Amino acid sequence: MPDVFLLALLVVAVAIGWWLGRRECQGSGRKSPSPALSRDYFVGLNYLLNDQQDRAIETFIGALEVNSDTIETHLALGNLFRTRGEPDRALKIHQNLLARPTLTPEQSDRVQLELSRDFLALGLLDRAERLLQGLVRDSLDDELRDASRRLLVDLLEREGEWQAALDVALPRLVRQYDDIRRAAAHWLCELADQERHSASPALARRHLRQALNTDPHCVRANLLLADMEHDTGQYKAAIRLLRRVPDQDPAFTPAILEPLTRAYRLLDDEAGLIRCLQELLEQTPCTSVITRLAEALRHHQGNDRDALALVTERLDHAPSLGAMHYLLNLYRYNANGEEDERLALLQHHTHSLVQALPRHRCRRCGFSGERLHWQCPRCRSWGTTKPITGIECQ
Repeated sequence: MPDVFLLALLVVAVAIGWWLGRRECQGSGRKSPSPALSRDYFVGLNYLLNDQQDRAIETFIGALEVNSDTIETHLALGNLFRTRGEPDRALKIHQNLLARPTLTPEQSDRVQLELSRDFLALGLLDRAERLLQGLVRDSLDDELRDASRRLLVDLLEREGEWQAALDVALPRLVRQYDDIRRAAAHWLCELADQERHSASPALARRHLRQALNTDPHCVRANLLLADMEHDTGQYKAAIRLLRRVPDQDPAFTPAILEPLTRAYRLLDDEAGLIRCLQELLEQTPCTSVITRLAEALRHHQGNDRDALALVTERLDHAPSLGAMHYLLNLYRYNANGEEDERLALLQHHTHSLVQALPRHRCRRCGFSGERLHWQCPRCRSWGTTKPITGIECQ
């Protein structure tokens, strides 16, 4: 059902068009066309009062003559139709506008930009791309050309054309918009990920360094570089890269714990792992660091004493469901018989609670889930989905 606001806008738009038409005719001495326009206006109102809203809209649009005074109103109507989920109706309005021979070059460019948005909404990506490429190439309006670039970049990103998106965005959009800069760094990571799996490690490294130059806070680039170093047996280099991540964004500390642990143990350096985790705990005191350090202490010392003391102390300062679950596990190591059964029951429930909670959340739209998505599936923002600290059990 059409929105009340849209119907009100149509009524007002037709009334304004009627008034402008009368004023223009009076000023030029021509006969006023107000009776015909007035008749269409009241026919539309009659449809509206009889709850025939679609016919009312068509009548109002038909009564709204396209001229230099109503171009903005037509563009606004088309935009409203598209945002209401009716891009086919928006397309008709914009195609009708574009067919007018009296449009100025600037007005024609604006209509083509709206048409490209209609095509995108309808999934006609090839037609949208052709229009946008023409606007980027030929439009004389800098603001409209930038808007066309942004829309073209969005289209290319949807198609996974990472290099093409970069070619359009660099250097102007990357310098001008923070979200495009972050996105460009991730497009470079996407290219690098493809290249490392197609036996092009040198090119992959070059793209990852370019990603860090584009956005120094791109955690993903350092994680991929660390993976590549690990794959070639350069464990110390991998550790150095992983240690940079908390400085880039402390929220991603949980993401480095597993590869850090693996690298240190391949170097047979359990003491180095413990020192590293202790430093991380001071820097980012989250549950996953606490439990990882406790497990490293158990592994290194062969007893549970220091691990129990660490987790108990941290729980006193910052209660955490994940840490509680791990603490129950520690207690079970030294329990037997009936006590172990009770602890097992409690641990079963804490495990269920922890598993039911999401591990990652987009800081922009709130989308949450188990997996880490570098691009949020809901709002499509890059790098805004991060680990949720405080409840992890990793």
